[in-house]
Amino acid sequence: GLHEFIKRIVSHPQLLYYIICLCNHIHFHIGNPKIVSFFSSAKPTDFDFLKVIGKGSFGKVFLAKRNHDGKYYAVKVLQKKVILNRKEQKHIMAERNVLLKNVKHPFLVGLHYSFQTTDKLYFVLDFINGGELFFHLQRERTFPEPRAKFYIAEMASALGYLHSLNIVYRDLKPENILLDHEGHIILTDFGLCKEGISQTDTTTTFCGTPEYLAPEVLRKQPYDNTVDWWCLGSVLYEMLFGLPPFYSRDTHEMYDNILHKPLAKRPGASSTAWSILQGLLEKDGTNRLGSRDDFNEIRAHSFFSSINWDDLEQKKIPPPFIPNVSSYCDISNFDPEFTEEMVPNSICWTQEHSIVNASVMEADDAFVGFSYAPPSDDSFL
Repeated sequence: GLHEFIKRIVSHPQLLYYIICLCNHIHFHIGNPKIVSFFSSAKPTDFDFLKVIGKGSFGKVFLAKRNHDGKYYAVKVLQKKVILNRKEQKHIMAERNVLLKNVKHPFLVGLHYSFQTTDKLYFVLDFINGGELFFHLQRERTFPEPRAKFYIAEMASALGYLHSLNIVYRDLKPENILLDHEGHIILTDFGLCKEGISQTDTTTTFCGTPEYLAPEVLRKQPYDNTVDWWCLGSVLYEMLFGLPPFYSRDTHEMYDNILHKPLAKRPGASSTAWSILQGLLEKDGTNRLGSRDDFNEIRAHSFFSSINWDDLEQKKIPPPFIPNVSSYCDISNFDPEFTEEMVPNSICWTQEHSIVNASVMEADDAFVGFSYAPPSDDSFL
């Protein structure tokens, strides 16, 4: 059928090239943009890269304006050479796959396009400018319990959605949690997500952020989506008390605390808050809150008795804090360490110093299938 026909075309770049040329010919002479939009792709020169807004192990994130309509995006640009040297291509492809699946959830960042040049990968994402949760938490040290509850409920909803797709997030931490301009949670950075993990499946990969690692991950034991509920408990604890629950400057001591130290009760939290913290930070993953019925267990806990989940997921509950954002391109909630850096000219050029159009034909073996453009009228052409 049609599906098999398309698969055969995509697997033969030369044939695909001729078909695209034919479509461009039809578009030029007949003027049918819908034919071209199916094959269209973005390229670096479609954007004006304005500011650096973040840095990571493999590249940088830029605020960029799309030239043809003036819309703002966050464009994550990764260096292929660094990814390949560290053998991290699987994580990058996992991030791309997860981003493609999560466009329907209100608390997950959306992917608009992905494309590649000979030496770089590009993710074109929603620009979320309310700042990292970590930025606001550092400034205020702790959050009042109602504010923490609101954020944790939105995070739990996002994690529950990922779990419903058999995806474990694995790296929940304040740096990966953004606020949008209205004050809602947006989860980003899906490089450590593990696909294909249902509630009955397990994995053993050692990864994540040390302060939030679950005991079973530290022990290199098989684990499942309950590691995300441990991380959720760690973030809630940090929001309420200013530090992760088993934190120590000495990493080995912190690991030992995570594995063996009981959760110490601290004043200032309600009984229901302590109840959910004890449930989420249960060292035995098989007894952890969420181990039996995943997100349904979390949402049914008395800590969330005041939350109407339907209203929450439709963004009908007013956020407890509205970030100070003056416009769609306001970058005041980003670290000046990033925003004061010069945008490199090489962002739109290859190592051979020629402007490129990053289409599916330029995929190499390590990143086959990375490029994505929605088959819609939202075309760059």
